[in-house]
Amino acid sequence: MNENNRSEKDITIAEAQKMVDEWIRTVGVRYFNELTNTAILMEEVGELARIMARKYGEQSFKTSDEGKDLADEMADVLWVLICLANQTGVNLTEALHKNFEKKNIRDKDRHKQNLKLK
Repeated sequence: MNENNRSEKDITIAEAQKMVDEWIRTVGVRYFNELTNTAILMEEVGELARIMARKYGEQSFKTSDEGKDLADEMADVLWVLICLANQTGVNLTEALHKNFEKKNIRDKDRHKQNLKLK
């Protein structure tokens, strides 16, 4: 989607990093330390995994799963990841561009040649 077609709800990665930082510094008071945020990230990934296992895997839903929203759990993971990026000085836009470059070089033909994917 190009910039001219973006809806008002669209947020760039850079904007998300700024918005999270502003929220943390005003509403959240301060960032938790990096180790605490890493533990929180693992907790949030676990909550996401739980929903995935129940919705797309073979586990059945429990009453404690009621009201859990897949999109909200993904957003929680993204939120904490952005917090970690902010507090460690990582520009996620640049990091993602570099990651695409790495994958385009390393995996140029790898997946096309993978018989398991055919």
